[in-house]
Amino acid sequence: MNIPSDLLKNKKILLSVTGSIAVYKSLELTRLFIKAGAEVKVIMSESAKKFVTPLTFETLTSNQVLDDTNESWVNDHNHIKIGEWADLLVIAPATANTIAKLANAIADNILLQTALAFASKKIIAPSANTNMLFNPITQENLKKLNLAGYAIIDTQTKELACKTTGDGAMAEPIDIFFASTRELLSDDFWKNREVILSGGGTIEKIDDVRYLSNYSSGKMASSLATALYLKGADVTLVASRYDTPLPKDINLINVQNTTEMFDNIQTSINLAQNNSTSDQKKPYLFMAAAVSDYIPETTQVGKLKKDKLGDTWELELKKNRDILSSLDKSEIVTVGFKAEMDQLNAINNASSMLKNKNLDAVCLNVLQNSSSFGTDTNKIEFITKDEIKSIPQNDKLSLSFEILDHAKSI
Repeated sequence: MNIPSDLLKNKKILLSVTGSIAVYKSLELTRLFIKAGAEVKVIMSESAKKFVTPLTFETLTSNQVLDDTNESWVNDHNHIKIGEWADLLVIAPATANTIAKLANAIADNILLQTALAFASKKIIAPSANTNMLFNPITQENLKKLNLAGYAIIDTQTKELACKTTGDGAMAEPIDIFFASTRELLSDDFWKNREVILSGGGTIEKIDDVRYLSNYSSGKMASSLATALYLKGADVTLVASRYDTPLPKDINLINVQNTTEMFDNIQTSINLAQNNSTSDQKKPYLFMAAAVSDYIPETTQVGKLKKDKLGDTWELELKKNRDILSSLDKSEIVTVGFKAEMDQLNAINNASSMLKNKNLDAVCLNVLQNSSSFGTDTNKIEFITKDEIKSIPQNDKLSLSFEILDHAKSI
């Protein structure tokens, strides 16, 4: 998935790195922030400088690194002003030692002093040996930090620097990036709202080696799911195909055929409705999947042999279930997606879909030809019963944010 260069435009991120071998991952994290348009400044502990030099971060960020040797009170290069400058503090990697000191308000280096004085959003990405991380004292310290307003990014299980395999490795840079971006872009309308999406083309088996499908790549649904996650929603993506990387906290349900897709979407809707009371936020459903119009009348076991089929093969098909019409949508806002190649009648067809399937909105995508599937850009006509809003050609993640802005007003 392409990350737009203006995703974090005008956002200021303060990255603090401590003395762990995982500090090399923080270089990639810095690159991701900058690629997304953020301005980044870095604070390094003295231990971190044993693994990576300040010059490396300064080259990436074009900003001077703050450490214990160069704090200044004649300008803004100090632990108070740099904290006032930033929208978000990210401590990655955070060693068990740093976690313990933060949890007990110990500020014996400039990184800790900055964190203690920082009054805005904070994220911490631990990195430690498994036994150190799961020591009850460390776990209690992490709980204290969470209560103090730190968002904790889970570690992962892999081979650690100590040559043992266990849980304690710092999260991957892309996962820290997504979590940080969510903190910066969270929207009160979408925050904690349950949202279900469908994506990809259904795969309908003919026999055990052949199937009917279509060109749908699932990229639009993946971009929408990512945009919703970054806006703070609780996202479930039911898909046969999807783009990567996706934020880890998206509930991804892999399906193949229409039956599996319908069952999982309806179950997800039921769960979302049960989780929503009258004083909570109404769930949303975005149906971006391309569901087969027809499916094989029967599915053969094993592989059909061409010498038995003969020179011609008449494959008997039957009309498929219409998922959008079949779902119980009474307590959920529903946005359908429609791909059309008939440019003259596309708007009328989409408007008919809106009415006939009892939808709140339709996102119309007018395709030129089959090569339009799987592209990284798109344009959409956002259609409701009252108006049509054109969303011009853009990368699919940027386009998704615009769709969400329109969907808020349904």
